[in-house]
Amino acid sequence: MDGMTDDAPDPVARYREIAEELAPRGVTRSRMFGMPCLKDPAGKAFAGLRRDELVCRLGRDSQALAEALHLPGAHLFEPMGGRPMKDWVCLPSTTLGHWDNFAEAALGAER
Repeated sequence: MDGMTDDAPDPVARYREIAEELAPRGVTRSRMFGMPCLKDPAGKAFAGLRRDELVCRLGRDSQALAEALHLPGAHLFEPMGGRPMKDWVCLPSTTLGHWDNFAEAALGAER
């Protein structure tokens, strides 16, 4: 049995699962910066999928952002090169197991 494809993380599938898990809380799917995103009940984007990374708005001074940036490969979101958005973090697919926690934190973050 070839476990390579079975065990490989699938960022798109995980993003869709998170969207479905949060839908009962009024979360909707949309687009932002040319990527699929999730919006809270007020219509504000709080997470998205860019390439194979989950992008979350956690708040620049939040504990969640500090924790996210300590994950290997995590970095601030830069939709335009050289201009990082200090409230947003990109989480690579290697951190897939943490995505739901940070999506939850982003949904509940102060705006």
